[in-house]
Amino acid sequence: MAKRIISLLSEDFEDLELWYPVHRLREEGCIVDLVAEEKGKTYHGKYGVPCTSDLTFDEVEAKDYDGILVPGGWAPDKLRRFPKVLQLVREMDEAKKPIGQICHAGWVLISAGILKGRKVTSTPGIRDDMENAGATWVDEETVVDGNIISGRRPPDLPSYMKAYIKVLNG
Repeated sequence: MAKRIISLLSEDFEDLELWYPVHRLREEGCIVDLVAEEKGKTYHGKYGVPCTSDLTFDEVEAKDYDGILVPGGWAPDKLRRFPKVLQLVREMDEAKKPIGQICHAGWVLISAGILKGRKVTSTPGIRDDMENAGATWVDEETVVDGNIISGRRPPDLPSYMKAYIKVLNG
């Protein structure tokens, strides 16, 4: 049976950080649902690339999925304001399911309160935020700490997705 993944979506996502993981996981045979505040709405990335949502935050449950992806860009600052998004991330973490976060996506994990004592990376611009949330931040292209897979920025996507797929497949 195909693994099911949530990819969170909001305006101003980093185009490559949303689409590259979605395509890689679909190449692996995964079902990836694009989940946003509104169903069927077309959201736009920082560089204008469109993405239409499949489902709303309220239509998905962590128990029905094998993992979650949080893209970077400015979308994480919007996504972190939705209690259901934070609940999904917390439930994925409690179930030890893969949580992928890249660049500014760490903001969502910070707001979900799951970074204390974890080793992560991100864009250096949110290093202080990550450390203030109790994480150990390192400047590496990809870091895996249990079920949390983190990447710094778009050039690190190949390493990030190899690590995510490895964790997803056990």
